[in-house]
Amino acid sequence: MSHSDSLDLILQPEDNERLANLCGQLDQHLRLIENRLGVSIANRGSRFQLKGAPSTINAACELIKALYDQTEVEVLNAEAVHLALQESGLEMVANKSAPEAIVRTRRSQIRARGPNQAGYIEGIRNNDLTFGVGPAGTGKTYLAVACAVEALESDRVRRLVLVRPAVEAGERLGFLPGDLAQKVDPYLRPMYDALYEMLGFDKVARLMERNVIEVAPLAYMRGRTLNEAFIVMDEAQNTTVEQMKMFLTRIGFGSTAVVTGDMTQIDLPNKVSSGLRHALHILKEVDGIHTTQFIAKDVVRHPLVRRIVDAYAAAEENQ
Repeated sequence: MSHSDSLDLILQPEDNERLANLCGQLDQHLRLIENRLGVSIANRGSRFQLKGAPSTINAACELIKALYDQTEVEVLNAEAVHLALQESGLEMVANKSAPEAIVRTRRSQIRARGPNQAGYIEGIRNNDLTFGVGPAGTGKTYLAVACAVEALESDRVRRLVLVRPAVEAGERLGFLPGDLAQKVDPYLRPMYDALYEMLGFDKVARLMERNVIEVAPLAYMRGRTLNEAFIVMDEAQNTTVEQMKMFLTRIGFGSTAVVTGDMTQIDLPNKVSSGLRHALHILKEVDGIHTTQFIAKDVVRHPLVRRIVDAYAAAEENQ
């Protein structure tokens, strides 16, 4: 492989249908790679020429080969290319030095996208308490639930407890129709969705009937101690200092807890301090606690979401 600023690549076996799949309609997949990695890509059939910084074109070359391998079994779309890009360029180099983090559940294998996700998974596995903090779309809640399911299926814990503070984003719970469970359900929906994907609807329902899985508002945690459980608290930026202390002191023997939150989306009333912000400050020197700080480049949703996160962060810094 050449170390100059130009690199030639020939993809084998030559297959016009797979090559069209790789490039995308009107070469949109190649343009996406060019824009994100700062390289230029020209191709004729299975011959590709890449131009750019040596380390970047080497990473782009590996990415194109990996995507071409994928075309054998799936039709690529913009999302698949975007996710592959999470591990390309400098991120790809960083990933190769770190152990690959894969969460295995019976229904699927979930691979870390980028070094921060890999560090988060390793942190959850090696610590009793992990904080995952950062913008929406970085996989904080999804990976925490995946690790919880993996721990349950491998008999490392006896039950899963998934909790969220029932603080409304500008809407009062009292005005919503239904009983308490129906009012709280919308706030817990992302956790239900992740469980359904990893375990299936019927199995989740059965495990909830047996109290092996409990999905509840944070208030239900008061006065309990949870042993041999995997506890995930989502949207923790909306806890008060007292609620956070109450939650963290529920952790029992043989339990693992993961706390996730996004400091830019605090819905607490004015002058009420966020329990997550307070906990991160006072617990930063405590042994046995891991913290992963996600940033905009870890966003694994639509590329526009990453740019929106960056724009809001810049606006807040200017204020």
